Amino acid sequence: MFDLVLKGGRILDPGSGVDRVADIAFADGKVAAIGDNLSAQARTSRDAAGHVVVPGLVDFHAHVWWGGTYLSVEAERVAKASGTTTFVDAGSAGAGTWHGFRRFVIDTSALRIKAFLNISHPGIYGYGPGFMIGEAADLALLRPETCLKVALSDRERIIGIKVRLGSNVSGHLGLAPLDLAIEVAEAAELPVMVHLGPPPPSRRDILERLRPGDVLTHCCKSFPSALTDRRGLVREEAEEARRRGILFDVGHGRSSFGFDAAKAMVEQDWLPDIISSDVHVQSIDGPAFDVLVTMSKVLCLGVSLPEVVRRATVAPAAFLGVPGLGTLAVGAPGDAVVIEERAGSYDYVDFRGTVFRGDKRLYPQAIVVKGALWP
Repeated sequence: MFDLVLKGGRILDPGSGVDRVADIAFADGKVAAIGDNLSAQARTSRDAAGHVVVPGLVDFHAHVWWGGTYLSVEAERVAKASGTTTFVDAGSAGAGTWHGFRRFVIDTSALRIKAFLNISHPGIYGYGPGFMIGEAADLALLRPETCLKVALSDRERIIGIKVRLGSNVSGHLGLAPLDLAIEVAEAAELPVMVHLGPPPPSRRDILERLRPGDVLTHCCKSFPSALTDRRGLVREEAEEARRRGILFDVGHGRSSFGFDAAKAMVEQDWLPDIISSDVHVQSIDGPAFDVLVTMSKVLCLGVSLPEVVRRATVAPAAFLGVPGLGTLAVGAPGDAVVIEERAGSYDYVDFRGTVFRGDKRLYPQAIVVKGALWP
């Protein structure tokens, strides 16, 4: 007997190569079967005909230390709107605030939450409407010994070290915060995620320091930090970094996604490795909203639905290393979302307020967490 069956949807699972109309069944918190006429064996069933069933979305760049940082939003609110079942918090907490984040948010949520630990001791403590206090601009706040101790103490939840670089967040320290983050990451055998902000330091200097498996987020930024030049061509330093194994993450956010850069990258088939929202207090009501809206933008720019889904499921899940996460293979974690791809005319907005008219949008119709309908 199955706990739940989603009936007759298009099962789209790039991670296991499945793209077919079928039923999918869940039992004991996991995917139990994919096949025909499974609902007769289910305690609960839900019609998914005409919709697409994909693995639960993994938002690889979010800020969900709600109540502990002004920047952050409630994971549950975002999940309901987007079908996100796994969040990766991108450095909201540092070593000095990690334990509260874990106790009051991560361990109490029905959703899966992993995190990058900020190299800055308090994390992102001074970001909100109308103000920005750069947590990486003061060497007194960069405590590698304490950061390493906390990172080693919670290997299940902490999946990397985060550092924000740019004139507005790291000030005159240049590459020093990145060097300290890499020191901690090497000692802990973890990757680094780097926020690409307005220079200095330059994107070239940042990329040259990154190691295989490290992540550059905000890869679709426009001038002056764009990975594309004035002709729209992807810069050689970005090409070289990708060849070395650096990963590129969208991290839409409030000011980190420009249609000019994103469109140029798509036209050259130079796609981000991961699609994420960078949802926080200043982007949740636009222009990012959530990862499903960000996916819709990339879809409307001309990337196929299977490739869009891949970059919000199997690709970020592979980074996290949770067995089976990001797929709908039998035995995988029972997380899924039923998506409607709705045709129409939709206005999408980037960080400048530039409007791009798209012909489709993705909407969540049902969410499955640990094998049960949620919420």
